[in-house]
Amino acid sequence: MIADPAPSTRTADAAASAAPMRIAVLASGGGSNLQALIDHFAAAGAPYGRIVFVASDKATSGALTRAAAAGIATGVVAVPQDGNALVEQLANAGAELLVLAGYLKLIPAAVVQAYHGRLINVHPALLPAFGGPGMYGQRIHIAVLEHGATVTGVTVHFVDEHYDRGPIIAQWPVPVLPADTPQSLGARVLHIEHRLFPLCVAAVASGSVVLGDDNRVHGHLPTPVSIATHDWRFSIAPDDTEPLSASAFGADLARLFPR
Repeated sequence: MIADPAPSTRTADAAASAAPMRIAVLASGGGSNLQALIDHFAAAGAPYGRIVFVASDKATSGALTRAAAAGIATGVVAVPQDGNALVEQLANAGAELLVLAGYLKLIPAAVVQAYHGRLINVHPALLPAFGGPGMYGQRIHIAVLEHGATVTGVTVHFVDEHYDRGPIIAQWPVPVLPADTPQSLGARVLHIEHRLFPLCVAAVASGSVVLGDDNRVHGHLPTPVSIATHDWRFSIAPDDTEPLSASAFGADLARLFPR
């Protein structure tokens, strides 16, 4: 999805011989995207990163429960607007890469500056559409349906000082079907979030994807798109679908991109 190679200070070869990048995650809700990250980096073949700290602006967040169950250190962001305090909290955890997984607070400028090029967010829409203050969760899917959009999706991007405005790392489309409700659409979008987000975080942790001095994203994100990976069928089919035939895969593409 990204094919603009550029020199990186942390190439994949270098990262393979170095210690895994220490990842901190901020989350406000139940933490399903956090769980996808935990599972990804706990699996064999993901040597480039390790989640070392999870924090939330809510002491009762389900994300903290998930982190504790995985043996990951946790904390509470007591004053989300206090950027210096958050930078100190992250530094104490040794965080090198900061990931937002459903974190609903605006990241202070001090944190954005401290983690420039190492701060990533996932958004359940195709930015720049349906982004900005107040656009999160079911509100996004309601707005997509109310506007009559035929395609929505997932965006993973680097974070700057504004809501949902940073350079885009990768996007994946999800069709809006005629019978969709906010709940059904949201479930299919989340299905793709859980697959795309860990790949992007791993790519940045490994140095395969970087934010250049030109404020553009450079590198390569290997995304599995083939007949054999039916769970990437633009979220039309559930995970337990039988393997696709070439004709069925082509039919899905034609449905999403009519000519």
